[in-house]
Amino acid sequence: MNNFIDPLIGGIIIGIAASLLLLLRGKILGVTGILDGVLTKISKLNYWRYSVLLGILLGSALVYRINPQMFAYEIKGSLLEMIIAGLLVGFGTRLGSGCTSGHGICGLARFSPRSLVATLTFIVFGIMTVYIRGV
Repeated sequence: MNNFIDPLIGGIIIGIAASLLLLLRGKILGVTGILDGVLTKISKLNYWRYSVLLGILLGSALVYRINPQMFAYEIKGSLLEMIIAGLLVGFGTRLGSGCTSGHGICGLARFSPRSLVATLTFIVFGIMTVYIRGV
């Protein structure tokens, strides 16, 4: 569509999904916590975690099918840089007790001071990374 409508639609869908998960299951839509639970706590009680992850994968596949140009981007950097970046993101997620979805979407909506600090930290380090990398 365009640079305004696509993110708006995506944000609305994420907001609805986060709200439904909280209302129906009493769970926070923190994707790293959900993934961690799938990898470390294998149980039939985790079916909702598998459903969320499957929904993310199927939703991405559907968007790709509808508009493959949304996935047409170039990753700049070596494999080693990508591995280091992934490890740093994982470390930051553990250090901050959550990720952008848990803090930035659900935590801020609940007026959590901890989530505000975490989200501001994500933004500041994102800006610094873009500045340093010259992306």
